[in-house]
Parts: sequence; structure tokens; C-alpha cells
Amino acid sequence: MIIFFLLTIACNRKEAINDDLSVYVKAIQKEYAPDKRVALFNIEGKHSADGWRLIGESNLPDAVLALKEKLNEAGVVYTDSIKILPDASLEGKYVALVTNSVANLRSEPKHSAELSTQATLGTPVKVWKKEGGWYYIQTPDKYLAWVNSGEISVMTDAELEAWTDLKKIIYTNTYGHVFSGIDAQTRVSDLVAGSILEATGEGLDFYSVRFPDGREGFVKKEEASPYDTWLGTLDRSEESLVATSKTLMGVPYLWGGTSTKGMDCSGFTKTIYFLNGVIIPRDASQQVHAGFPIDSTKSFDQLQKGDLLFFGRKATDSTAEKVVHVGMWIGNNEFIHASDRIRISSIDRDADNYDEYNLNRYLRTKRVFKEQDALLIDLAQTPLFKD
Repeated sequence: MIIFFLLTIACNRKEAINDDLSVYVKAIQKEYAPDKRVALFNIEGKHSADGWRLIGESNLPDAVLALKEKLNEAGVVYTDSIKILPDASLEGKYVALVTNSVANLRSEPKHSAELSTQATLGTPVKVWKKEGGWYYIQTPDKYLAWVNSGEISVMTDAELEAWTDLKKIIYTNTYGHVFSGIDAQTRVSDLVAGSILEATGEGLDFYSVRFPDGREGFVKKEEASPYDTWLGTLDRSEESLVATSKTLMGVPYLWGGTSTKGMDCSGFTKTIYFLNGVIIPRDASQQVHAGFPIDSTKSFDQLQKGDLLFFGRKATDSTAEKVVHVGMWIGNNEFIHASDRIRISSIDRDADNYDEYNLNRYLRTKRVFKEQDALLIDLAQTPLFKD
């Protein structure tokens, strides 16, 4: 009986120690990696007869250092077995370029996993680790996901820098192709709006191009533009945002999609802004934190074209607000959004396209166009594709 009692005390004490260590881990996670979609801090403490062992992995060395400092201050003795990414097995190839027209990025390293997001041709990404035929990567908007090795070309920082210095074109049509010859008969690949390719030359009607994986071909000039020219001549107006959004009318809804092959609600607003030279956060619940607040009381007369409208569940005494949908204001009491397909809805009760459902779950409007915000990447100021 006494032995049983002592064992029970020991087990309870061990559980308490585990709980105490998890408090430190959670505190650091809350400070450094509150959103697991954009930061990896998968750390835990294991206790045995030999003492504590910190296991797991992170791409945030500062967060790991902060955790160890807190444990040291508390007098916790531990063995550090945390893996800091990028993984050494990548042998210095810690970056990559998307080589398909659209890379499908997934929540787990398998084709059957949920589609988390997409990245278009020519997008530079960080590479953190490899598992089988899959890479764990991070996109310019910091989104973390898995991609199949056949959809990217991994390289060193020096190789990526050399690629950045090359001349580029950007594909500006909604959808098209790269051809093996100027007769435009045999296709090398499809393309979507926003695809970036190295420009190796040009003729009267075609650009000659090269993919990050070495494939070569030709793109019709009328469907593309030199990247520098495109970036330098962007209209950068509210009307341009509206015009871009309407070129995507009817594109089907695709959960996780951010390309003209299919897109979800936030993938749609992200694509509109990207085609106007700005990278905004990936998800609606992230986009809502960017920019400047305009309205939260349905005072729609304050809105300007290009403003983002957010919808979802309002906060209550027992539940937090939940943003689940986003659209873009286009004027005339209308907003455009991805719902089954890209469509235009109205807040006007007398309009044929009146959207009572979304009006009832409206939360707020944010203005991101031309706003200075750490969550926004202006391609005119950031040499992401071209130095």
C-alpha cells in the first residue's frame, strides 16, 4: 500500500513537471509562432530517468534560443535534441523555384493531403526539409506547406541570386501555353497569369524563354510582357484592381487555389493584388490583419474600390471572432468574390445579385491598396523576381 502510494505521488509529480515545461513551450510559441501556417515551432519536452530532453524542430532559431534561456533561468536541466531547420541533409540547397505553371502545396507530404495553397511558375521559395519525394517549403507570403519534388527546382542561394539577375517575362493572359517552336503547334507547358520565366531572346511575335528546370520554348508576345516593363507601367489605381478582378469572372472555386486554374476566396483577392504588383497574406483570417480599418458598421459609403470586405462569425462573450470569407469592393454597392466561382454580389436589397447571406455575416472592411504594412510586399520595392 505504501509502495503504491509513493508510485502515485511520483507519477503525479512527473505529470506536474511535464505540465510546467509545456507552459514554457507554449509561452514561446505564443510570442514567436502564434500562427503555425507561417512559422514552425514544433517542440516538446520528454522526461525520463535521465532527465529532460527537448525534441522537435523549428525554423525559428531565435525562438529556440529564447526557450532555452527561459529554462536555464528556471533551473531546468535538459538535453537539447531540437533540430533547427533548414535540414543539413539538403546540402546547402535551401531555396527553390516553382517549375510548373502551378505548384500544388499540401498540408502533408502526399498527393491525397489537403490542398493548402498554390504557387505559380517562377515563384522563389525557402526549402526547410525533405521527406521522401516531398519538400517542406515556405512561400514569399511565409505560408508553410509540402510540395512534390517534381514541381520545384531546388538550388543554392547563389544560384537563385544568379536567376534573379536574369531578364524575365511575366505572363499576363489568364491562361495560355509555352510552345516548342514559333509555329505554336507543340506545347511545352501551360501558363497562368503571373507566371514568371527567364527571357532568353525575342522575335517579332514571340519571346524565347527558359524554365527554372532548363526546359525552353516560346511565348506569344501579345500574351506577356517584360517583367521590368510590366512592373514599371502598372496603373496602380483602384480601377486597375477592378479591371483585373473582372478578367477572372467565372473561374471556378477551388479550396486552396490561388491561380487562374481555380481559387478560393482569399486566393482570389491575393491574385488580384499580385497581378497589380502587391503580395498580400494568404488566408482571409491573415489578410484581415493587414492594411487600414475602414468600416465595421456597414457604412459602405466610406468604401473605395479595391477595399477588402471580410465575413464570418462575430465575437460573443464565449467565442472569438472567426473570419471565413473575403471579397473586394468594386463600387456601385457591389463586391466581387469567389463563391462557387468568381462572381459579383450586391449589398443592395433591390438588386438581382443581392447577397443577403454574406451581408448578414459581414464583419469589417480593410484598405490594403497603397498602404505601408509589414504584411504587404510591394514588388516595386522588393526584388523578388528581378533584381
